[in-house]
Amino acid sequence: MLPVDPARFLDDLNDLRRFGASGVGKGVSRPAFTEPDIAARDWLASRMAEAGLTPHFDPVGSLFGLAEGRSLLMGSHSDSQPEGGWLDGALGVIAALEVARAAREAGGPPVSVVSFEDEEGRFGVTTGSSVWAGNQTLEGADALVDPAGHRFADMRAAFGDRRGDFVDPTRFSGFVEMHIEQGPVLDSTGGTLGVVEAIVGIRDMHMSFGGQQNHAGTTPMALRKDAFQALAAFNGLLQERFANVVAPSTVWTIGHVALHPNAASIVPGRVRFSMQWRDGDTDRLARMEEIIRRTAEEVAAARGMTLDFGPMLGLDPVTMDAGLRGALERAAEAEAPGAWRVMPSGALHDSTNVARLMPVAMLFVPSIGGISHDFAEDTAEADLVSGLNCLARAVAALD
Repeated sequence: MLPVDPARFLDDLNDLRRFGASGVGKGVSRPAFTEPDIAARDWLASRMAEAGLTPHFDPVGSLFGLAEGRSLLMGSHSDSQPEGGWLDGALGVIAALEVARAAREAGGPPVSVVSFEDEEGRFGVTTGSSVWAGNQTLEGADALVDPAGHRFADMRAAFGDRRGDFVDPTRFSGFVEMHIEQGPVLDSTGGTLGVVEAIVGIRDMHMSFGGQQNHAGTTPMALRKDAFQALAAFNGLLQERFANVVAPSTVWTIGHVALHPNAASIVPGRVRFSMQWRDGDTDRLARMEEIIRRTAEEVAAARGMTLDFGPMLGLDPVTMDAGLRGALERAAEAEAPGAWRVMPSGALHDSTNVARLMPVAMLFVPSIGGISHDFAEDTAEADLVSGLNCLARAVAALD
């Protein structure tokens, strides 16, 4: 096992929390490309340099701490949801930094560290690692717009002359990402560690219904082209039509709704909303897309409305590398005998993209109450340290 320092690890983790601290518990607000996000990355770059790594920002703002020569890459992301927890992503970055530092102090093996930019999807789906892995082009990403109308191209320019070229992925032998589970399984079963077997696939797009804005007091119900009612009808029909298609683990979400003009006395004339669905089966994801598009077309036609589909973003399900996963499993048994499990990931992670380039594996630690993407997100310190120790055991064995 590499000589990791749990106290140093926890200190760094708490120091990172200062950037974008919400004032509510341990929560943070550090969305991609905001001032707290950029300041956090500058701080991380200094810590990487102190650890003997070479900091390198790529064109989209992803930060690498590079070891010399060929190395194992570890990390996650340090941006957060607008109302996020202090561990989502940040844990994987700081744990990787501590393992890299310990490996260097012990004379090997070489470990590099990464904090990918915009994993949380301000501009899409895991944007930074997606561009690096070739799931989308930089030109395509530059055209993406966030819900407030900001362009990706303009936001990444905030890094200025910090940015260099994209890092050559062939310098890495594999990628290991530690993360909080973001679900209740480990916490509810008393588990200490989870070794991921696969990550579900995801599809994500924006849609809009266009009706007729009108007076809410004088427009008869039968003559209205109410955009909100179209969305409500669409949502109801989806529940019915998915019933014989989805599995118990399938999920779908209408998560962002923008109603126009959003006034109490006006029949809304337009609604733009996000549609996201996740499953471990690629064919099922495609079948759901067919149902979504057909149902939206039927609702629009029946109500005399226009319908627009935005670009489809998404990633296919990914199976973890057997060799890296095996190393984590053996380390988990050594660290927490009988208190670990193999499990799927229902959340999306940068590992999905990186798997296009190299072998990947993931390790989970419990989320208290299964809560994430919320200021209340937390994990017991003992579990955080167990995760760190598990990584240190696995990396030492891989060497």
